[in-house]
Amino acid sequence: MDKNLQFLELRRMDPKVINPSKRIKDYKEIYKSYEPKQASEQSGRCIECGNPYCEWKCPVHNYIPQWLKLIEENKLFEAAELSHQTNSLPEICGRICPQDRLCEGACTLNDGFGAITIGSIEKYITDEALNQGWRPDLSGVNKTNLKVGIVGSGPAGLACADVLVRNGIKPFVYDKYEKIGGLLTFGIPPFKLDKKVVNKRKEILEGMGVEFILNTEVGKDISFEKFITKFDAVFLGMGAYTYMKGGFKGENLNGVYDALPYLNSNIRNLFNTPGNKYISMKGKKVMVLGGGDTAMDCNRTALRQGAKKVSCAYRRNEENMPGSKKEVKNSKEEGVNFLWNMQPIEIIGNKKVEGVKFVKTELKKTDIRGREIPVIVKGSERIIEADNVIIAFGFKPNPADWFVKHKIQIDKIGRIVLNDKSEFSHQTHNPKIFSGGDMVRGSDLVVTAVFEGRNAATGITKYLKTKIGKKLNVAS
Repeated sequence: MDKNLQFLELRRMDPKVINPSKRIKDYKEIYKSYEPKQASEQSGRCIECGNPYCEWKCPVHNYIPQWLKLIEENKLFEAAELSHQTNSLPEICGRICPQDRLCEGACTLNDGFGAITIGSIEKYITDEALNQGWRPDLSGVNKTNLKVGIVGSGPAGLACADVLVRNGIKPFVYDKYEKIGGLLTFGIPPFKLDKKVVNKRKEILEGMGVEFILNTEVGKDISFEKFITKFDAVFLGMGAYTYMKGGFKGENLNGVYDALPYLNSNIRNLFNTPGNKYISMKGKKVMVLGGGDTAMDCNRTALRQGAKKVSCAYRRNEENMPGSKKEVKNSKEEGVNFLWNMQPIEIIGNKKVEGVKFVKTELKKTDIRGREIPVIVKGSERIIEADNVIIAFGFKPNPADWFVKHKIQIDKIGRIVLNDKSEFSHQTHNPKIFSGGDMVRGSDLVVTAVFEGRNAATGITKYLKTKIGKKLNVAS
């Protein structure tokens, strides 16, 4: 078979997926993994574009054509090594990235032939390599006596730690929770990301030299004054956990839940966490408000809890949803009823939720970001019955009260403002403190947080090299 024409003879084939009627009965990941032969064949469909659009669309700029070629040639360990040169959490991003909006959406074969299954192959590379005994090679790293304190063990914090330790700098990662991962562990449901995957990454990072201090909240269990004096530099990766409200009547009624506490309570129930206030939708008519991936997580969790009916309302049409097309498809297959062009204006009820009042919308002129603006259709009000409402409008950062004292500037919605005049990437207005991920961008993708954590680590390394005069070989 002509290599450049393989895509004509071999169709795109995604990994096997568990049947919807079966998968909603538990929380197992719904996608199976490739066998080596399948991974090699699907990788071989790549036409090796001279200008790889997939790589440029990827937020971390993965060397996608190169590691596809390596997998086609069954060079698994080489592919794993190359994958980790740009991504600190490839097995996680392979599972939860919206590839249809990123690398696969930009694939040259996407129009007519079926994009390369980049996400599934990325997942396969690290999963299989780790199972076969591959581990990151740090034999060439020159260790220093430098120490960096990292607040938060979400994607940004983990990525920052990964790059720092590859530069010989000892990272100490603090987190207020008992497990690492942030929303990777306590937000994203297990049917998208098995928590064993996060635990395995923790083992890998610890083996590299990263130290985790859990159940410890910086600013409470240890003062930030004491914390910052312990380290040569500090990285803040505390995420975005303040949930957005709709600002309409009835949001405080019994039976109304914010997305993150709801998802968190379900995951902690699966962990059998003592004292967890479990929120169950069993037997309920559930209305989810929102159109992003968090809303899809709520949809699919409610179904697995045994909800009687799950509806999801979004004020734009399906084409304009911010969430992954794959996640919308999975929600539909599992039985979610979507209400497009429906904007909530009030939650109805007497102390307890009874329904949601909506108005229909039409998409008119575009906003400054190029998105069509929903305009209310007059006289279109209607009430849809519901027992429970889950609000999934997104999240914003929650700045700590010690930010001001330590010259950490924030904008009007609480995002950390970086020093744009600094020569060191992701440095705040306090030269010793760096930040990245959702704390800087607001709620965004995991892969974007990984990118910023890695860039911040490079900035920290260069800063320490300049400040302390150490000869550091800066990796990225």
